[in-house]
Amino acid sequence: MTERVVPETERRRRRPTKQGTVLTESIIVETALRLIGQHGAQALTVRRLGAALGADPSAIYRYFHSTDDLLLAVAEEMIGRVQREWRPTGDWRTDLSDLGTRIHACYAAHPQVALLAAHRTTGRGNEMRVVETILGILRSAGFPDPEAVRIYHAFVDQALAFAALDAATLALPQEARAADGEVWHSRYARLSPDSHPNIAATARLLAADMRGSGYPAALELLLDAAAVRLLPGGAA
Repeated sequence: MTERVVPETERRRRRPTKQGTVLTESIIVETALRLIGQHGAQALTVRRLGAALGADPSAIYRYFHSTDDLLLAVAEEMIGRVQREWRPTGDWRTDLSDLGTRIHACYAAHPQVALLAAHRTTGRGNEMRVVETILGILRSAGFPDPEAVRIYHAFVDQALAFAALDAATLALPQEARAADGEVWHSRYARLSPDSHPNIAATARLLAADMRGSGYPAALELLLDAAAVRLLPGGAA
């Protein structure tokens, strides 16, 4: 999809597509989300989108200047979904825990999108709102501005990094995922205490814990560390 600017006055298509749908940005983004989920990164083309929408591919240019512009809109939609049903409680730790869990869960539900978009910065409304919200939670809790920014950075990067990591696992074929999980039983659980005493001592725990994401534990550790910095004499 190459750069091609269509004047704003000409961007809205009023005639319905072959499927009887009048195109909007949200319909195109929803269709892109579905196609990426089904076919991965290669789905994000004008030809595929046009076919799925029942529209001439050139109609996409009325709403998005390029494939990257559309990808940023997809990322922005994901960020919007994180905030859609979130409500603050007034307790900084509860609110950050809930937000982090929602970020991770939203991308985990769309693993192919996470691989494409979790690392992007949109600079758009939904993203700005969540940045403002997280910084507001931290500053209201009493973190000085330098600490608030550092914790914000670590918090967001941790959630998105785990989302991308777990998305890569979820995007694997089922057989590959099962084979990876079985390694903890077939290889690690059989190691000798003489050669690998620490693995042998914790093999059953490892096999159980490695079945799921490490994000909940990592989030708890990050929030524990942040809480210590608020205590008298803490680093903050």
